[in-house]
Amino acid sequence: MEILVIDGLGGGIGKSIVEAIKKECPQYEIIAVGTNSAASSNMKKGGADYIATGENAVIYNASRVSMIVGPIGIVFGNSMHGEITPAMAQAISCSDARKYLLPMSKCNGYVIGVESKGIQEYIEELINLLK
Repeated sequence: MEILVIDGLGGGIGKSIVEAIKKECPQYEIIAVGTNSAASSNMKKGGADYIATGENAVIYNASRVSMIVGPIGIVFGNSMHGEITPAMAQAISCSDARKYLLPMSKCNGYVIGVESKGIQEYIEELINLLK
């Protein structure tokens, strides 16, 4: 089963997600796509099986994987300081893949009723769902 991990900016959240999945669920193959080369490189350091960068990589892979994981901003066009293009957000939103979105408050999207936690707590919750 393939998981697409998407992140932008420095790729720190994506790297943490990749590391946790690889440690706790090594049976999954991870394709990490960064909105920029720094994010892609950082996720590769986290143990991603494959990396790619940019809009086309997001669009291409979103339709081919079973799961998509990333911060909630990946489904909002122009989030992450404009790194998520509307085409990326649409491809992710329209994908048949199951989506696991970590609620981050820096994307101008808030999920009402979700308690504020640290990123590691959200990643632990993600791993429990994947197991």
